[in-house]
Amino acid sequence: MNPTPAAAPQSRTRIAVAVGIGNFMEWFDFAVYGFFAAIIGQLFFPPGTSPFVALLSSLAVFAVGFVMRPLGGFVLGPIGDRFGRRIQLAVSVVAMGAATTLIGLLPDYSAIGVAAPCLLVLLRCVQGLSAGGEWTGSAAFLVESTPTHRRGIFASVVSGTAALATIVGSLFALFLNSVLTEDQVLSWGWRIPFLMAAPLALIGLYIRSRLSETPVFEKVRAQNSGQTADRLAVFRGFRRNIKPILLTLAIAAVQGLGFYYLATYVVNYLISTVKLDRGTALGLAAIGLAVYMILCPVAGALSDRFGRRRLNIIGTVGYVVLPFPVFLLMSGGQSVAVVAGISILSLAQCLVSVTTVVMLVELFPASTRASSSALGFNFALAFIAGPGPFIAAWIAGATGSAVAPAGYQVLVAAIALIVIVRWLPETAGRNIAAEHPADEDDTKSGAGQDLSVHPFGSEGGR
Repeated sequence: MNPTPAAAPQSRTRIAVAVGIGNFMEWFDFAVYGFFAAIIGQLFFPPGTSPFVALLSSLAVFAVGFVMRPLGGFVLGPIGDRFGRRIQLAVSVVAMGAATTLIGLLPDYSAIGVAAPCLLVLLRCVQGLSAGGEWTGSAAFLVESTPTHRRGIFASVVSGTAALATIVGSLFALFLNSVLTEDQVLSWGWRIPFLMAAPLALIGLYIRSRLSETPVFEKVRAQNSGQTADRLAVFRGFRRNIKPILLTLAIAAVQGLGFYYLATYVVNYLISTVKLDRGTALGLAAIGLAVYMILCPVAGALSDRFGRRRLNIIGTVGYVVLPFPVFLLMSGGQSVAVVAGISILSLAQCLVSVTTVVMLVELFPASTRASSSALGFNFALAFIAGPGPFIAAWIAGATGSAVAPAGYQVLVAAIALIVIVRWLPETAGRNIAAEHPADEDDTKSGAGQDLSVHPFGSEGGR
């Protein structure tokens, strides 16, 4: 059979850079909120609220953005399936940039009263809508443009740039805390990174508007040429892909929760529970995330060599056994121990994250990929991963234990592990231009595998 279409070699680097820059911009905006959650809690909620309650309120607003992600996937996913992955990514980057910029301009509670938290929630909802189409859209665009035997290492761009955005966000927050007084940060300094979203969004839109569509989407469009657009196709795709959607929910729950513990909760944990100063907490978290970013392409290369299923299971097992020892290690507040703890969790996170990005593409048929993958992925992030920082902060406050927040991670990973071990197929080498879910038998569907570039075939073993 014909191999899976892929972009020309000379254009793949440009595609990776374009997707990476846009993804960086999206997650820089989204991460900035987490870094300034404590300050936002003080400014946008009634005065006199205890710092702990204000932090919980701010993290609850953070979680609201995740609740909107399924709706974002439901809106932007079909756009990617009907009009193209490029259009989907352009819409998401504009929506995220506009909402984040407006948060930076928003008057606080002292200026407009209860309207302040209401408008903050509204803008977080727009951010959530945008993020609902970004991760799965980036995964589809990048993987559909990549040779079969190198999907994992190219997919690591999505995970790696999300980590890079978080690192840059934390370092920028650290810079602001270093050059500004506490009063200046509280008064206006926290707004600067939000206002940076405007030029970043314009850059992201320009770069993405210059991309061509993926070879896989072009093939689907050519096959459907002359057919009337079917608005019900999305719903039929959901029914047809119910098993891959549920599998995506399981793997995304572990991946998303792990990332937001590392990217958002750890900073607030070090400040509120371990009692480190903000600058130290931000610096240590950035070092740990840098380790994770470096590990992402390594995990991608390993998944190309050994497959997705095995590495995803190893990473999920890691989240069952590692969180309690890691939080115990970090609870003393020693810098080396904190960095070591984040780095240990990064070993598990890079495995589940990169394999999840690839499987968001490989688990689904081409014509309904963007919408169906977005459904399972965003439900996991909305109702399991997104509330994670809030749940973890609540557990720490309610129990008074610096180790107890690990329990939520362990519980989620343990439940997901049962599903993954029992039902997750090996998807490496699948023909992603095929019109059947990856868990169906290729020999029956006639789709087959592209053995010439399969990771266990002649090229993949090199």
